[in-house]
Amino acid sequence: MDKPSSAAGRFFSTLWSGLDITRRVFFNLIFLLILLFILIGIFSGDSKVKVPKGAALVFAPKGAIVEQSKYVDPIQKAMQDSFGNDGVPEENLYDLIEILRNAKDDKRITSLVIYPQSIVSIGPSMMEDLRDAINDFKTSGKKVYAMGDYFSQNQYYIASLADEVYLHPYGGLFIEGYSRVGTYFKSMLEKAKVTVNVFRVGTYKSAVEPYLRDDMSDYAKEANLAYLNDLWGSYKADIATARNIELADFNTFVDNFAGEMSDRDTEWGQVAVNNKLVDGLKTRPQFRDMMIGMVGENEKKTSYKQIHHRDYLKVVKPPVPFVNPKSQKIALIVAKGVIQDGRKKEGAIGGDTVAAKIRKARKDKNVKAIVLRVDSPGGSAFASEVIRQELLEAKAQGLPVIASMGTYAASGGYWISANADQIWARPTTITGSIGIFGMIPTFEKTLDWVGIHRDGVGTTEVAGGIDTGRGISEPVKNIIQVNIEKGYQRFLNIVAEGRGMTPEEVDKIAQGRVWSGAKAKELGLVDELGTLKDAINAAAEKAGIAEAKYDVWKVQRELTKEEQLLQSIFNSSIGEMLTDSDVNASKLSPSLQFLNALQTELETLQSYNDPNHAYVLCNCELK
Repeated sequence: MDKPSSAAGRFFSTLWSGLDITRRVFFNLIFLLILLFILIGIFSGDSKVKVPKGAALVFAPKGAIVEQSKYVDPIQKAMQDSFGNDGVPEENLYDLIEILRNAKDDKRITSLVIYPQSIVSIGPSMMEDLRDAINDFKTSGKKVYAMGDYFSQNQYYIASLADEVYLHPYGGLFIEGYSRVGTYFKSMLEKAKVTVNVFRVGTYKSAVEPYLRDDMSDYAKEANLAYLNDLWGSYKADIATARNIELADFNTFVDNFAGEMSDRDTEWGQVAVNNKLVDGLKTRPQFRDMMIGMVGENEKKTSYKQIHHRDYLKVVKPPVPFVNPKSQKIALIVAKGVIQDGRKKEGAIGGDTVAAKIRKARKDKNVKAIVLRVDSPGGSAFASEVIRQELLEAKAQGLPVIASMGTYAASGGYWISANADQIWARPTTITGSIGIFGMIPTFEKTLDWVGIHRDGVGTTEVAGGIDTGRGISEPVKNIIQVNIEKGYQRFLNIVAEGRGMTPEEVDKIAQGRVWSGAKAKELGLVDELGTLKDAINAAAEKAGIAEAKYDVWKVQRELTKEEQLLQSIFNSSIGEMLTDSDVNASKLSPSLQFLNALQTELETLQSYNDPNHAYVLCNCELK
C-alpha cells in the first residue's frame, strides 16, 4: 500500500499502525498466558484425588444451585477467572445429590460437615431435594454437622438437617419468610415518554404490571400471597421436623425475633441457641478442634481429616459419562430458563434446541420413555408450542412422556408439560400461571420530545403498522389483541385435553393464577408429588421395564467442534489452575442484590422474541 501523502493521512496511518501492533501484542500475550496455564496443568505432578480413610466429607456448595449450568464460553470463563471476575458460580443439584448418595456407602467417609453459607440462591424444590439426600445419608448412621458464621433463610434450611448445628458466637441467622417483590417502571417510562402497548388475557397475569404500574395490583398481591403462604408453611414444617421443635414455638420465634434482638445484652447467635435453632456457638478454631476430636487430624496437621465435596465428585463421577449404546434408556431432557424462539445455549430454553433433543431421543430405538424436567417460568408461546408438538410426536410413537417440575414450571413451563402422560411436582414447585400477554414498547413520544419524527405511506392499512418509532396502528393493535385472546383459548384447550378437563373448568383455575405444587395437585394440574427420580421410575413403569434394566440418558445439545475442542482443553488443564474465590451470600450488599435483580428484569425483557409477540411468562421469582 502506498503511503499517504498528506500530513493528516500520515498521522492517521501511523496511529492505525500503532493500534494494530498494540492489538496483536495484547492478544499474543493472552494466548501465551492461556498456553502457560495449559502446560502447568499438564505437567503439575499427580493430580489424582485421594480420599483419606476416616475423613469427613466437607459439603460446601457455592453460588447458585441449579438444575442445569448456564453455558459460558470456555475462553471467556478462563479470562474472567484469571482476573478474579468470575461472577456467581453455579453448582449442579444432581452432582450434589450424587456426592451424598456415594458418600453414604463409602467406608472411607465417616461423617458429613455442612458449610452452607456460600449458597447464594437455591429454589424451594431444590432445597427439598437436598433435604432428602442428606436425610438418606443419615440412614447410614454417620453423623452430620453444620457450621457457619451466618445463615440466611435458605442456608439455614440446609444446616438445620444436621444432627448438630453450630454458629459463630458473633454470627447469626435471619429467617424472614418468603416475599415477591418487583421493580416497577411506569413513572420512568412516562418520563422517557415510552408507550407500552400491552395485550393480555387473564385477571392474574401480572408479568406486564412492572411496565404499567408503580406498584403491585391487588389481584397480583392476592395470588402471590396464596402460593407464598403455601411455600412458607412447608418451610416452617420442615424446620420444626428437622430441629424436633414444636411448629408453634418456631412461629413464636419468627414473630418475636425483632423483640428478642432488641435485648442489648443478648448476642444474635445466642437468640438462635435460646430458641433451639442451633445447638451451640463455636469459633472456627473451636469447631475445627471439635472435628479433630471426631475424625483426627489431616496429614499436614492444619485441620481435621477431610475431603471437599468438589474433590470427592472427581472420585465418584467419571469425567466423560458413559452410556451403554445398546441398553434400554429413559431419555432425560432438561428445559431450564426462559423459553425463547430459535436455538439457545444452556441457561435459556431455545424452542428449536429442546425440540431437537426430543427428536433425537424419540428417533433412538433404545429409548423407551422420555422424562421432561422443567425449571422454567415460561416465555415465548410459539417456542413453547414447538416443544409441545415434538412431545406429541413422541407420544404418537408410543413413548411414555413424563413431566417432572422443578422450582418453576409456570406459564410456558406448564404449556410444555400439560400433555405429558403424567406430571410430577414438588409441593413447593411454582406452577400454573395459565395466561398470555403481548407487549411492544414504542418510542414515538420520546422521539417527538427530542424533535425527531417518522412518517410515510403504505399500500394497506396495516403496512408499517408496527413501527417502534411511530407507534402501532389501531388495526394492528386489534390483530394482536385478537391473537392473544385466541392464544389464551388455545392454552385452555391444551390444558383441558392434557388434564381431562373442560376448557371452562381450566379457566376457573387459570387467568394467570400461580399455584404451589401441593395446591396444583388438589386442583388437578399435577398428578403426583415427588422427585425427579420418582418421575423416572414412573416413566420406566409405564414403559414396562424394570429399574435394573435401563440407563438414564441425559440428552445434551450437540456442541460444535470448536466448543468440544475448547471445553476439552480448558476443563482438563486450566480449570485446576484457576483461583477458587470465596462466595458468601451474606457478603452481597443489598445494593448489589438489587442491581442483580434489575439486570435479571432487563435480560428477561431482552428475551422477548416471539414472532407473534405472544408470551406465556410468569413473573414469580422468590425473595
